Amino acid sequence: MKALITAGGHGTRLRPITHTKNKHLIPIANRTMLSYALEYAAEAGITEAGIIVNQGDTEIEGEFGSGSDLGLNITYIQQEAPLGLAHVVKIAEPFIGDENFIFYLGDNILVGGIRKFIDEFESNGSNCHLVLSKVSDPERFGVPEIEGDKIIGVEEKPTKPKSSFAVTGIYLYDSSIFEAVNNIKPSARGELEISDAHQYLLDNGRNVSFSEITGWWKDTGKASDLLEANRLVLDNLKEERSGTVVDSTLTGRVSIGKGTKVTGSTIRGPAILGKDVVVEDAYIGPHTAIADGCRIIGSEIEYSILMERTSIVDIQTRIESSLIGHDAEVTRGSAKPKSHRLLIGDQSRIQLS
Repeated sequence: MKALITAGGHGTRLRPITHTKNKHLIPIANRTMLSYALEYAAEAGITEAGIIVNQGDTEIEGEFGSGSDLGLNITYIQQEAPLGLAHVVKIAEPFIGDENFIFYLGDNILVGGIRKFIDEFESNGSNCHLVLSKVSDPERFGVPEIEGDKIIGVEEKPTKPKSSFAVTGIYLYDSSIFEAVNNIKPSARGELEISDAHQYLLDNGRNVSFSEITGWWKDTGKASDLLEANRLVLDNLKEERSGTVVDSTLTGRVSIGKGTKVTGSTIRGPAILGKDVVVEDAYIGPHTAIADGCRIIGSEIEYSILMERTSIVDIQTRIESSLIGHDAEVTRGSAKPKSHRLLIGDQSRIQLS
């Protein structure tokens, strides 16, 4: 069993963060999004992983290297353009060969790992195994048509979904998937759709089985999804206290990294502070992840993600539900009359009150 994991695309719904960072390297609970997928693969006993990256992208390889630290041997596969998920599978055939594999979209986060799905796929002896989750908005996803305990059809982003299930970004295949991806045609948007490949398998008598996720699963395509995934991961936070805490109140599960100093502050967990963070006269609320080297002084923040070396100083209004990139500065000016002075990149979203 091999793993094929996506880490390409442009992350347009997460701009401006993704103007300078691959979205799969955005942190969730102070760990890159992609690290969860790789960890799931290693925990399942997989040793060979292929990561799909954009043409010319070296950022992902720079982060994970050979994969040896994770117990993996990683092969990086460049996709010339975003031509669809079935195209991803198609170009990975030389890497996969005749082996069974799990195809995992790198921006998906779930609880419990992937071993159980591999076991079900292997015990079913099916050609394709889809992992499903009940959702309130199935029209955003590939949607299966289910009859009894069988999938009889799959449709991509239908206007009238035939079930309340989404096909999540977790698929398991044998080598018959390559016949499918080599025989389907591009959709109206010019992509080879993975749902069309699944339908090809069904139309040609292949066995398509499925599992339902019983815990939580998030497709982190939007900022709100990232914040929710951050919340869900932090709800299972394991505490570590390596920093210094002086004249402060900590309640709930709070993890504090090495070299971090918390002074005269209140922190309500679950929350995680990375290494060398400075927190002074501040309030940090639940479900907040603060990366290495940040400074929170005289300010309040909750339900947010702060990336490396960001400073928030003397902000009188609480910051919440925010995703703030690395090396950012948010400060209060003292000039009168009071005004907002902004330097905002393309496709940013700012709400002032």
